[in-house]
Amino acid sequence: MLNRPIRSIHDFLLSTYFADGLRITLGVLCPSLIMAQYGHIEYGMTLSLGALCASVVDTPGPILHRRNAMLVTTGLITLTFIIVGLTNSNVYFTGVLLVLFSFIFSMFFLYGLRAASIGTAVLLIMVLSIDDIRPWREVLFSSALIFIGSIWYTLLSYFFYRIRPYRIVQQTLSDSIHEVSLFLRAKAKFYHQNIDYDDNYADLLQLQVLVHEKQDAVREILFKTREIVRESTPEGRFLLLVFVDMVDLFEQVMSTYYNYKQLHEQFDSTGILKHYESVIIKIADELDDIAFSLKTGGIPSLPTSLIEDVETLRNEITQLERNNTDGKYNTLGIIALKNIEVNIENILSRVKTINSYFNKKEKKNLKPREIEVEKFVTRQSIDPELFYDNITFSSSTFRHSLRVAIVMLIGFIVAKSLGFSHSYWILLTILVISKPGFSLTKKRNYERIIGTVIGAFIGMGILVYINDKNTLFIILLFCMIGAYSFQRKNYVVSVLFMTPYILVLFDFLGMGSLSIARERIYDTLIGSGIALMASYSLFPYWEREKLKEAMLDTLKANMNYFEQVVLLYTDDTHNLTNYKVARKEVYVTTANLASLFQRMFSEPKSKQVLMAELHQFTALNHHLSSYIATLSLYKKEHAFIVEDFETLKPVIQNTDYLLNMAVENLQANNGITSNVPLIRRNISDPAENQNDEVMVAEQIDLIQKVAYDIFKLSEKIKI
Repeated sequence: MLNRPIRSIHDFLLSTYFADGLRITLGVLCPSLIMAQYGHIEYGMTLSLGALCASVVDTPGPILHRRNAMLVTTGLITLTFIIVGLTNSNVYFTGVLLVLFSFIFSMFFLYGLRAASIGTAVLLIMVLSIDDIRPWREVLFSSALIFIGSIWYTLLSYFFYRIRPYRIVQQTLSDSIHEVSLFLRAKAKFYHQNIDYDDNYADLLQLQVLVHEKQDAVREILFKTREIVRESTPEGRFLLLVFVDMVDLFEQVMSTYYNYKQLHEQFDSTGILKHYESVIIKIADELDDIAFSLKTGGIPSLPTSLIEDVETLRNEITQLERNNTDGKYNTLGIIALKNIEVNIENILSRVKTINSYFNKKEKKNLKPREIEVEKFVTRQSIDPELFYDNITFSSSTFRHSLRVAIVMLIGFIVAKSLGFSHSYWILLTILVISKPGFSLTKKRNYERIIGTVIGAFIGMGILVYINDKNTLFIILLFCMIGAYSFQRKNYVVSVLFMTPYILVLFDFLGMGSLSIARERIYDTLIGSGIALMASYSLFPYWEREKLKEAMLDTLKANMNYFEQVVLLYTDDTHNLTNYKVARKEVYVTTANLASLFQRMFSEPKSKQVLMAELHQFTALNHHLSSYIATLSLYKKEHAFIVEDFETLKPVIQNTDYLLNMAVENLQANNGITSNVPLIRRNISDPAENQNDEVMVAEQIDLIQKVAYDIFKLSEKIKI
């Protein structure tokens, strides 16, 4: 394996982030460079502005959605530019227009993130042209240039896609596999001595959110791209198979949850847990190799040393069991070690299978799988009724849109009062910082300020010490690529590149001076302050408002998941699609709840409610889904046979009852506690009975116990 820092740099250069940065830089810079050669840099800048607005909506996704979004954006920004250009001589009418447009286009959040980015692009063109007063003929001519610039970028983006239509899928799938490897590394930390279990568990939940986001992005592209859905090419079949197997592999990783504290108390002295950690990390390394091979077109290889390590681990457990004649080690602990080792073997087997797909000869012979893709993707229809239905203060999007409209007006008034030469920077800052929730606005606020201040000092240093135009152009190019490459990956770094890029650009246009840098800092601080104060005091949205909904969604998803897994044992003709959809919903709702929990930490203490209970609820639901995943793997991977499944029905029914009671408590807690008993089963010594039926029964007992804990916790929660 390459040195890890070198690998990280190489991996970034092959990522969608860097590809986006190069494409946007080329699309924005080329018109200005070409027109500058003919002495019309001002026309080139207008063309570049159109290209920049089109790039705002060109985020990863199905090419059909990207193309349609860019075409819609082209029409809207052209029309907006004409309306603003013909009316901006009247400051009062401009203020009314700013409020109206800010509200309408902020409501686009209702139709998904891509629609929201269309609204952002329209507001961007409005803000940048709000002070640009010119005759009506020039307005129409410039609007034509805006239109051409946007169409130019749309064609450029489509051209790059057609050259390598599978590239974005490879990159996005690679990123999702890398996140799974990070999740696996976090799992490995539980086997490290003196680990802080709570902190590592918090990291694990955060990584689970990222895994879900990446897998959802892959699912969006894979299942909405016709060529891949039809599996008409070997490459399409290959990518689909890798993704499907990676989702199954992640389920196997999720299924391993044990009482790690007890394992350490029993087995730290033997040193065997260090070997578990080492093997798991090596498997994570192999996943990174698979992810890297997807981007480079290489073929990953599984080292024989890893297979030998797993064999050694198996022998160590056998030896530990033989030497346990004095009962020093708890039998259940040794069984847990065995189960973990078996799960590691299963994960390794899945890695081997994925590796085999990369063989060029085998790739041509890959057989397609029947996947009901419509059940795994969500489609957002552009329904006007949704807009009208959300014109109410109970809608968080309505409140956000109203807040943005008012704050943009305040920013406009402040900008006009101060009389800065680039006062639109205040409005730009408000536009990019304002988010529906306080926590997201606060986070973006800090990132914007830090990036701007540091970037401004770097930009001033560049302008003071470098005078050579060729060198400045190289710096400009480098900063452009950096700004556009990191805008989705790390906003602080993006702004840090963006500020020197703007300062050097102004210098090229003959408007550069150190006062520009100071003004940008002032405008950023003013805009940030206005946006942050408004998010706290003006129709605020707090995460607790969706707390009950998120908890219920997670609980219901786990209930459905459990139901589908039970059907694996009772229905031989059970449709696996329903099971996989249920599994996906568990990942989605768990990630949403964990993300909400993290955002609540950024809110004022007075707005944080039930933090201890929410943490416990999140942890219990994670345990529940892990235990259910283990139960499903007993059937799917090991084909466990349960002759008399009817004897387990009472426990299963009681588990369902407990979870339903928990749902009722969350919906309307009447403060009355009830005594719902656990159904106990007589299980003989686990060391003597580790057949299929006993292991399934024990797993169902575990699920019932967690369901009981969730039920008792729900009695304490009042939302």
